Amino acid sequence: MKLRLEVSGENYEALAAELTARGIELDEDAPYVLTERGRFADSLLLRDSETNERVMLPVAGIISVEAFGHSVEVRSAHGVFLSNEPLYRLQARLDPEKFLRVSNSVIVARAAIVRISPALSMKFTLTLSDKRRVDVTRSYYYTFKEYMGI
Repeated sequence: MKLRLEVSGENYEALAAELTARGIELDEDAPYVLTERGRFADSLLLRDSETNERVMLPVAGIISVEAFGHSVEVRSAHGVFLSNEPLYRLQARLDPEKFLRVSNSVIVARAAIVRISPALSMKFTLTLSDKRRVDVTRSYYYTFKEYMGI
């Protein structure tokens, strides 16, 4: 069995030793992830969309995460990166105080929101720090308003 281990630095070595002693292989591409309860990722292992190299992207630099079918793009000031994980798994790894889902296919960083413009029919249009615009759909309208204190 292969696992990816996402725990704090002080617990990583002891837990890694215990798991490998029990015959469990640790692998960054493993289908199963072992995490600490209440811990959110500091960085994500992604692929650079241009070079296809593996990159550790700090979560603090993320502007948005967007799904296009089975493809998930993570945008930051440093470029566009691809994830093998579905959007719902990435959302679970991101701190809900810093990231918010605004539609079925988009998660945005609160710090990356530059402008909030009301739109027709219970929607908002957000302008992000990379100048892109995304819509808050009606399904997420009230959650967004409460989250932003509007």
